[in-house]
Amino acid sequence: MNNSHRFTQTSVRHFIEHVGVVQGWAAVLMGILSGSIPWFTMMVVHKRSRLLQKVDDTMAVLHTHAIAGSLGGILSGLFAEPRLCKLFYGTSGEYMGLFYGLQMGEARTGFKQLWIQIYGILFVVAINIIMTSLVCIVVGLIVPLRMSDEDLEIGDEAAHGEEAYAIWGQGEKENSTKYGVGQIEMA
Repeated sequence: MNNSHRFTQTSVRHFIEHVGVVQGWAAVLMGILSGSIPWFTMMVVHKRSRLLQKVDDTMAVLHTHAIAGSLGGILSGLFAEPRLCKLFYGTSGEYMGLFYGLQMGEARTGFKQLWIQIYGILFVVAINIIMTSLVCIVVGLIVPLRMSDEDLEIGDEAAHGEEAYAIWGQGEKENSTKYGVGQIEMA
């Protein structure tokens, strides 16, 4: 339920963000795709991929932000309507989606817009990698970024005194914490 709500928010956000340069029908299609494709990558592809199984992505950030955001950008590069781009950018014929470019015999302009979108996605990925690395380096100088192997084996119970999620029907376990109420050890 929570993931469905998150993807609905992502779909609506993409619908609203891209209405400026795409027609309404394209924005609706983009919203549908920006909700269903990330859901598919999370619920099907992620569970079948050995590489993705090794990634600690509890909140499905890869799917809800990277996949959905990249998809929205690429689809904008495909569906951007020339007249709406003129209103948005203030120049005529310089920006249009690939599909309109192919239809109007301006394939080069359509490919240019698609490349701009892909370049923007790569720029955001690069900035995220750089900034996240810098933040981790600075935080790592102050506190350790990784728990001890013993605490990792115990999991969230070691850090917080409780289990983080009850997944796959595990439900709550009776008396599952090694600490009593108000008896959390401080290191």
